[in-house]
Amino acid sequence: MNSKTTTNPAAATDKAAEAKMTEQPASAYFMEERHDPNETHTLSVIVQNEPGVLARVIGLFSGRGYNIESLTVSEIEHHKHQSRITIVTTGTPMVITQIKNQLDRMIPVYRVVDMTLTGQSIERELAMVKVKGKGEPRVEALRLAEAFRARVIDATTESFVFEITGASDKIDQFITLMIPLGLVEVSRTGVAAIARGPDGM
Repeated sequence: MNSKTTTNPAAATDKAAEAKMTEQPASAYFMEERHDPNETHTLSVIVQNEPGVLARVIGLFSGRGYNIESLTVSEIEHHKHQSRITIVTTGTPMVITQIKNQLDRMIPVYRVVDMTLTGQSIERELAMVKVKGKGEPRVEALRLAEAFRARVIDATTESFVFEITGASDKIDQFITLMIPLGLVEVSRTGVAAIARGPDGM
């Protein structure tokens, strides 16, 4: 006599539901985190030169946890009361986009340009580097300064202050080389950037 297998309808339903759940995407709380690489961008922001504007811009970054690696600001159009803020910031592509959009929505902001994306910008930074030393380290510091086209703007029998201008990575390299030779202090202006060609912002 052939045996007949009976199927439990409830158990079959439970298995079908379980299989369906495994096929569905997981909840956002349990999904694997995305690790988009951070990018460094230089943003030029033209603003109305009025009290509190810089504080509002900095507040936008600090309030949302955005990073500022460098910030410079100066008046560029006295008769128009306009200033230019240059910000070097890091973040994922999504964060950079959010930063630009939020800056663009601020009332005293006239224009926001991502100098990194234009691919046609010139970036420069100035630094003053104080080095203390005698004998061979002093001679080596002078030799390296000449190679980097750094200028001596102050000198004593025990120290030098060098002025160096260039891209940030060049200044970083110069400072690194000065550490074992008696680096004492560094003062940097932050990045200033401008687009190549005849057109302005």
